[in-house]
Amino acid sequence: MNPQAKLIFALSLTLGTTLTISSNHWIMAWTGLEINTLAILPLISKSHHPRAIEAATKYFLVQAAASALVLFSSMTNAWHTGQWDITQLSHPTSCLILTVALAMKLGLVPFHFWFPEVLQGSSLIVGLLLSTLMKFPPITLLYLTSPSLKPSILMTMAILSAALGGWMGLNQTQTRKILAFSSISHLGWMAIIIAYSPKLALLNFYLYTLMTAAVFLSLNSIKALKLSTLMTTWTKTPSLNAILLLTLLSLAGLPPLTGFLPKWLIIQELSKQEVALAATIIALLSLLGLFFYLRLAYCATITLPPHTTNHMKQWYNTKPTNTMVAVLTTMSLMLLPISPIILAVV
Repeated sequence: MNPQAKLIFALSLTLGTTLTISSNHWIMAWTGLEINTLAILPLISKSHHPRAIEAATKYFLVQAAASALVLFSSMTNAWHTGQWDITQLSHPTSCLILTVALAMKLGLVPFHFWFPEVLQGSSLIVGLLLSTLMKFPPITLLYLTSPSLKPSILMTMAILSAALGGWMGLNQTQTRKILAFSSISHLGWMAIIIAYSPKLALLNFYLYTLMTAAVFLSLNSIKALKLSTLMTTWTKTPSLNAILLLTLLSLAGLPPLTGFLPKWLIIQELSKQEVALAATIIALLSLLGLFFYLRLAYCATITLPPHTTNHMKQWYNTKPTNTMVAVLTTMSLMLLPISPIILAVV
């Protein structure tokens, strides 16, 4: 793909995201979502591999259906109330349809089936975009409409997402699929809190984006698409592998790393809202996620030869690590001590 085309698609993604997150009118928000979908499709299918074409087709069909539901929901609400304002969503049927549409956009259970397959058919960089930037507009719409949505439906979806994301990630051998199920599990944490504290859900999304970007870029720099490849990368970039171990544990939510902050605050807020049972269930379900993060970390750093994989050892990499990877991994590990400042800003 030539640089001009890449620039156009990158600008389109920026425009679509900005349009959706800054609009008050449903039609403008829908337009932004459509621009985003059309801009990411060529990036998914650029390798011309059958898996990439299949991934792009699945992504298009799901996103088109979700966008149609968003439009239908907003039109139903406008028909009954005369309001096109995003924050004035009050009709119960519209609220239900919008919940389904945004769950499809985000990949929340039970509308998650497309996400691991699409991520598996994409490159790591496009996978990073799909897991972070493409989820920002739907999360923003969820944030704006959260007072109108039913907490019980969101809580059910959230607990199912945390359970299924953890459970399905256990036996995966492809790093992109593991990160897809990790994303589904993290979305469960955002969905459970958005009805009670929308700002906390956004904070969780920002920190999730930070940590996921660090992991994706680290895996991209060591070209690890499978666990068996990950086992042999310690000879190539030992320092990056050691940091990747800590970043994965941060993504799992272990203290004293950055990933512990959103989980701690969400459990605290759920306890204050007297839904301690849901907090207990989702905290226990995060142990499933912890297991597959530990598995990834073990494969990356603790597996030493002799082992049974028939891979050649890779050359030691003498190039300096990407500055972006260094900054993101540092932030993924060290933001917990400054959590009072973060909370004051948010």
